Amino acid sequence: MSDPSPAVTVDLAGKVAIVTGASRGIGKDVALALARSGAAVCCAARSEKARAGLPGSIHETREAIEAIGGTAIAVKTDVRSEEAIRAAVSAAAERLGGVDILVHNAGALFWKGVAETPTKRFDLVMDVNARAAFIAARECLPLMKVRGGGHIVFFSPPVDLRFLSGKVAYFLSKFSMTMIAHGLAGEVKDDRIAVNALWPATLIESQATINHRLGAPALWRKPQIVTDALLALLARDAESCTGKALLDEEVLREAGITDFERYNCVIGGNPAPITGDGGLALWRRATHRLNEEEA
Repeated sequence: MSDPSPAVTVDLAGKVAIVTGASRGIGKDVALALARSGAAVCCAARSEKARAGLPGSIHETREAIEAIGGTAIAVKTDVRSEEAIRAAVSAAAERLGGVDILVHNAGALFWKGVAETPTKRFDLVMDVNARAAFIAARECLPLMKVRGGGHIVFFSPPVDLRFLSGKVAYFLSKFSMTMIAHGLAGEVKDDRIAVNALWPATLIESQATINHRLGAPALWRKPQIVTDALLALLARDAESCTGKALLDEEVLREAGITDFERYNCVIGGNPAPITGDGGLALWRRATHRLNEEEA
């Protein structure tokens, strides 16, 4: 767990947030940060028990929030199911009083080319990433409108078509999330609902980087950099900052934070970029290594 003291503060007292994928990693860090900022949190994820390679659960996240004096509920949610998403949104409304913030953090990975992608894997990444983002946002909109506004944040990257080759299904699903943010923002701007995509500029310590062995800790940043960027985004006016695809670094720079050393997993480390030219090189190396290991 990262240092709990945020570099960014925002008053979310009286707000209700839904965080998908809240059982571990960035999702858990986000849920705790929102609770520390005063929000009541609906922890929505599949994991009710920790297991090998996947530590943490929605109940552990809820207990961690309650331990710091926050308010939270844990709702088992398979985001591939429209009914499960609706149930999580309903639980937030009925048990916490409404919905003001949606953070779609849950994600599925599959880094293969078209010829190596079974239909079930294509469906998985599309369902967990793009389809779930679409449904969750749609279900939250009426509740946000009743409360006079809100924030929807998808953890997805700026659209860079160079990344598609070799990982078409995955990046199609992630870019689709970003396109939803761009399009939906225009539809609900008059309702004071901001819709944005947020993405880390570098590798982040998570079960994905650990389990897929994407570099070493010296190349990673702590989840808190994404969490602090999210808090900075939530502090912005919903009418002036919407429909954007943002990197954590640029959000924090605009909030006056330019020293990112505090987020490094290793002091003096050199976090690896996952966007731009550096990100392209990283993805190619990672894909090549994974293909060699499976050969």
